[in-house]
Amino acid sequence: MKILTSNSIDSDVYRDSLSIREKVFVAEQKVPQELEIDQYENKCTYYVLYRERKPVATTRFYTTEDNGWHIQRVAVLKPYRRQGYAQQLLLYIEDQAQKAHIDYLTLGAQDQAQGFYSKLGFVVQGPQFLDAGIKHHKMVKYLHNKGENHEA
Repeated sequence: MKILTSNSIDSDVYRDSLSIREKVFVAEQKVPQELEIDQYENKCTYYVLYRERKPVATTRFYTTEDNGWHIQRVAVLKPYRRQGYAQQLLLYIEDQAQKAHIDYLTLGAQDQAQGFYSKLGFVVQGPQFLDAGIKHHKMVKYLHNKGENHEA
């Protein structure tokens, strides 16, 4: 297993990330292509987890104005789900965030995935919302004891 990262949309890492996202979000979840590729593409850092040189999981983040990382597009190809790859990616990002002195991680979790994120220490904040017609909740994990993880 290997995790590669890039902040360039001209990179192989970005192309691999986009390929996974198109299979998971566009093909499987029927998210319109014009919603999947958004205004943040050029502003994100992309992560791809490779297993035997094959890209199997991805995510991205952008830095918020108040020293957080907003994680988006967590996706694992169907044959590789429930093998811990998304968890490995998120723990890797959390480690990178700690080293960069980032205060918190946040994401919009699909409601069906809340349990997964809760096990990683994220907590729900705020009301349910729809993104691409899919029910989500904002979830946050504070780092460096700068805040408190609690239900809002």
